[in-house]
Amino acid sequence: MKKFQGTGVAIVTPFDNALKIDYKALEKLIQHLIAGGVEFLVVQGTTGESVTLNKEEKNQQLEFVKEINDGRLPIVLGHGGNNTAALIDGFGDFNFKGVDAILSVSPYYNKPTQSGIYNHYRMISEASPVPIIMYNVPGRTASNMHWETTVSLAKDFHNIIATKEAAGDLEQVAKVVKNSPKSFLVLSGDDALAVPHMSVGGDGVISVIANAFPRLFSDMIRDTFDGDYILARKKYFEMNALIDFLFAEGNPGGIKAALSEIGIGRLEMRPPLAPISESLRKKIARETTKLSGLS
Repeated sequence: MKKFQGTGVAIVTPFDNALKIDYKALEKLIQHLIAGGVEFLVVQGTTGESVTLNKEEKNQQLEFVKEINDGRLPIVLGHGGNNTAALIDGFGDFNFKGVDAILSVSPYYNKPTQSGIYNHYRMISEASPVPIIMYNVPGRTASNMHWETTVSLAKDFHNIIATKEAAGDLEQVAKVVKNSPKSFLVLSGDDALAVPHMSVGGDGVISVIANAFPRLFSDMIRDTFDGDYILARKKYFEMNALIDFLFAEGNPGGIKAALSEIGIGRLEMRPPLAPISESLRKKIARETTKLSGLS
């Protein structure tokens, strides 16, 4: 599944001042990402505030993204949760024509055992109409998917093609890379660890900062594929301060602030998320201005 190697972007959902989806801003963002050279788009992930979208909005947004993308980049749809049966039923809610894979987070809140996680993905695998990218993010789920579980799923189900690893554990990443089938992709879920992730054999990243700086970030990842870690490190250090600021008060408040600085969308988020502080917004604005001169 080489189409998912490189830089994917977890795209934000822009809202207007009435908290309705701002489709004009969304179109501008999609064109910005495609022009910036990223490899694929991820719709309705955490960064897209998917949990605040209703069924109708999710369908409308997905169809809009497909229309604007017009087949230029692969599309991944976020479809995860902690009710396995409901997720399986939910496959019938979407038109999967033009969707290349789903990104499905490991079950959260319930804190299942490793056996429970394995069975969850087994059932998703048996029902999914498209390939599956798993998503391990213990900071949100309160449950780490152990590397042995990831490898077992990779070996046992041909349509589980990748994992997005956001545990912040490079040793775990390395064990998944070493023990998984060669065709299985290991993607970083942490912008700050993307370069180290690639150094232990990773295949790419699903990025947040690339919403604002797709060219700079995706070029950095391509540098690692070329083995030029000196150049990749230079680009990472240029982005490092902004990456830290983007997550200082939660996601996607920071990236929406950066995008607003370059003329894409507004700061609005749906409750329970709240706008970032003015002091942080100023720091993000300063770093965004710096990076805009480099990209």
